[in-house]
Amino acid sequence: MKLDKLQKLYINELRDLYNAENQLLKALPKMAKAASSTELKQAFEKHLKQTKSHVERLEEVFEDINEKPKGKTCHGMKGLIEEGSEILQEEGDESVIDAGIIVAAQKVEHYEIAGYGSVRTFADLLGKERSAELLQTTLNEESETNEALNQLAEEIVNPKALMEAELVEARNQ
Repeated sequence: MKLDKLQKLYINELRDLYNAENQLLKALPKMAKAASSTELKQAFEKHLKQTKSHVERLEEVFEDINEKPKGKTCHGMKGLIEEGSEILQEEGDESVIDAGIIVAAQKVEHYEIAGYGSVRTFADLLGKERSAELLQTTLNEESETNEALNQLAEEIVNPKALMEAELVEARNQ
């Protein structure tokens, strides 16, 4: 595809996001299963439901521009998921693994926030008001998920990981 018009870039980036969201539909259940924290499991289960809505909204956006959401592999998301999968394979303290899972999940959220912010701006510039609203709704949800992960990390998971590491160190002395 020759990217000589903003409309083409817009479609290209929408397809990238659509593929990214579909990759996440497969990855989130694995992350939820690997998490030891009940709160973290619940956060991933909630985000899985949201991700299904994100896919549906993107399909509405594609309808709005008379395009099909096909033909693009999101290599960025593929890499982020592969990197996140590495932490799921690690052995170690459950709370430390949970902290690592949150790091991986937040990398994904930041990637999505960047993508949705850009395509929402393109939709505005192209006069696609309904699409811009749909994309903004998803952008808001991605930001809320990132903030929820921040809160979970700061208030529960990271302090627990630190405390358990200190207990192990004290036992070894």
